[in-house]
Amino acid sequence: MNSYGLFLLFATLTILSPGPGVLLTLTNALRHGWTGALPGILGIASGAFVVAAISATSVGLILATSANAFTALKYAGAAYLLYLGYKSWHSDRFSTLLETRPTSPGYRFIEAASIQFLNPKAVFFFLAVFPQFIDPSAHFYSQFFKLVSSYGVVVIVVHSSYALLANAAKGWLSSPKGAWLAAKISGVTFTGFGLLMASASR
Repeated sequence: MNSYGLFLLFATLTILSPGPGVLLTLTNALRHGWTGALPGILGIASGAFVVAAISATSVGLILATSANAFTALKYAGAAYLLYLGYKSWHSDRFSTLLETRPTSPGYRFIEAASIQFLNPKAVFFFLAVFPQFIDPSAHFYSQFFKLVSSYGVVVIVVHSSYALLANAAKGWLSSPKGAWLAAKISGVTFTGFGLLMASASR
């Protein structure tokens, strides 16, 4: 296995960066508290496992070897992030997160897992970064489960931290100034990552 510590660093940076999963965790934390966000966090971790499994199949092979498929996925992901950036900039996104709605823990788990399937950040990580840490001379499945399990643990730790921070900042985010500033920061961040993704090469 090539540099397990480096893999953890890449995984942590990827998970820390803004994305639909992070936004969902913030939403659940603001609506239901830290413990109420846990089902969604577990859903995101489980969804990452499925995305990793797909990347190891023929579907992942097609995306990894086909320039057209890779380009299509890249621009689709970039367009999605730019759309989120636009929506964030032009609305008080975080103030609307404070609105509550009744949802069961099971619903939050499934919703989060489904979002992870469409998360370009996770897809690109497992297609472009993940294979570089697999040693072809060693047993594939033992490496696969170790790396993916580690990724899932990092997801739980990072998203739990986001949930705790969101819960602590609920009062500030409910103010007009806080909601406005958070929306602008979110918009700029999403847009920046979208532009980076669009300009990325294989």
